[in-house]
Amino acid sequence: MKLASFRYGGRERVGWQQGSDSLLCLHDTLTVLADPQFAALEACPDMLSLLQAGRPAMALLQRLHSVAQSQLQRLQLIPESSVQWQPPVLQPGKVLGVALNNTASDVRKISAPAHPLMFLKARTSLLGHGEDLVVRPYYGGLHPEPELGVVIGKRARDLDPLSALDCVAGYTIINDITGNAMRAEDRVHYWALYASAADPDVLERREQHLSYTARYKGSDGFCPCGPWLVTPDDLADPDALDVVCRVGGEVVAEDSTAFYSYRVAEVLAWASRFFTLEPGDILSMGTAFRPGAGSKRSLHLADLQRLDGPVEVSITCLGTLRNGVRRENPVLPDWRLPRS
Repeated sequence: MKLASFRYGGRERVGWQQGSDSLLCLHDTLTVLADPQFAALEACPDMLSLLQAGRPAMALLQRLHSVAQSQLQRLQLIPESSVQWQPPVLQPGKVLGVALNNTASDVRKISAPAHPLMFLKARTSLLGHGEDLVVRPYYGGLHPEPELGVVIGKRARDLDPLSALDCVAGYTIINDITGNAMRAEDRVHYWALYASAADPDVLERREQHLSYTARYKGSDGFCPCGPWLVTPDDLADPDALDVVCRVGGEVVAEDSTAFYSYRVAEVLAWASRFFTLEPGDILSMGTAFRPGAGSKRSLHLADLQRLDGPVEVSITCLGTLRNGVRRENPVLPDWRLPRS
């Protein structure tokens, strides 16, 4: 199934794709059919509550989906063009990103650990399909990063990689908007203090270069997501999906999840060693960034301060996530308290 969160008729809704260009609302379908076998779904008004209800609720939803196909003449089809799309999961507990998870980036690594590198994106960075990405001048240069999103369906810790995919509720598209200018502004070169390997009671200084991800990865709107949450029964292999990114109609990246350095199951197993994965959590698997054939620019030169949208990310089986670019021009005010 292709599930979605959307606003229509003044209400927040959850539903699924019906045909090529319409949606069915879960709540409306339950009301019209009035079938007691589906009563448990009435306690699931949104995607997060549906995921938290676990596999019994998802199995029941699959059954409702099948029954609805024979009752379409009784149900209201909602045109996709008339809804306000929202991120599939509106209030995830966390969005985990994976950095440099592409074999094409290996040649650029001066040194790197032999495990996935992870960072957190703020929940307020989420942006629905069709919504405009607001770009402010003091963000500096911004570029898109097309990624596969993995949505968690059940609580998990210390996963076995051989069975890690069992905790997946579905897949979506992520555009990991990245502000390299803010990364440079937030870079720190300093002496870190560590316990000495020779004597753990002695501190020693080590030179380090750091930059923190909060602003340049997690500012508002920096995580367009959607339009669908596609359940695993409609997606055979998450490690073999084509990925295309366009800015203003120009292809800036053509890639495949087959080129991820770490596969979905491996990332889930690694992440679960440190984070309890909970229903609704989202993992963004890393950037597909090989330049498109004949493209005039690479992904990292697709600066949204200069280039007009839309920004589009297309992934096999998952559809296309499309967002406009809207530039605002506020001056960054003085955020400091007055000095006496």
